Amino acid sequence: MPVHLPPLSRRRFICGIGSSLLLPATVPAADAGTDESLLAILNDAHIGQRQPADSQNPSHLRETVKWLLALEKRPALVVINGDLALLDGQPGDYAAFMELIRPLREAGLPVHLTLGNHDDREVFFETVRRADPAAPLDASRHVGVVETKFADLFLLDSLKTVNKAPGELGAQQIAWLAKELDARATKPVIIVAHHNPRLGGNPLHFPGGLEDSDALWQTLVPRRRVKAYVHGHIHHWSLAVHQDIHIINTPAVSYVANPKLSTTGWTMARLGERGIELTLHTHAPDHEWNRLVTKLEWRS
Repeated sequence: MPVHLPPLSRRRFICGIGSSLLLPATVPAADAGTDESLLAILNDAHIGQRQPADSQNPSHLRETVKWLLALEKRPALVVINGDLALLDGQPGDYAAFMELIRPLREAGLPVHLTLGNHDDREVFFETVRRADPAAPLDASRHVGVVETKFADLFLLDSLKTVNKAPGELGAQQIAWLAKELDARATKPVIIVAHHNPRLGGNPLHFPGGLEDSDALWQTLVPRRRVKAYVHGHIHHWSLAVHQDIHIINTPAVSYVANPKLSTTGWTMARLGERGIELTLHTHAPDHEWNRLVTKLEWRS
């Protein structure tokens, strides 16, 4: 359930997708202060109107937003990939979240949102609509496409049940995906959804992942312009490959389950004609992941 929020300084909705209608969102033409090959990927913000006393979630998101705005060359867009709300998608959670990302939109950065298992889509849409009546929202819409110079991003909706870990795309969404992939055969494709697939990667994470992973992969593998699947949900950083498709697990902005294994941060992705360069940035400046660079080549 992606939501495309236009920059507040340029009230322009660039497009969205309904379950049967393709209306691609195209990144606005780059200006001198924008790097059109660069994307910012955030996930698992977990913002609440009433945060636990020891929570750093709002300060982490605030720090990330500040860092993005300080860049000499800003990214062409920001994707925040699910779990926007703290636990179960309360109205105050989304109001607080929208206020924290407001500086991005005021600075002219397009922001694209998906929802995760700690979100409630109906509450989210209603809250955003009240806060920003110009935001183009339709609760019946399921998926989205964002066109960039080097790749098309397909943003999918993996939310199955609020505050329950497993996710699901469903047969209708997978059928739509197959149809639109076949209709748009020009650039590499990166799939973006909140939940991890139940294949590739660490099997310990599979129970809370995408229940229809096999059906999804059966759709993606024959369509060779699909190069990667980007997800959050795990609150960790890892890379895997399954049937030549890269699986990119990006770190959470908010918190981690085991600080000895993981840390919080965000990902900068630089797209090229033949692959992607991922640079991690962590809130702990001395962490081994901070400024870690990984280059991945697309399958041919």
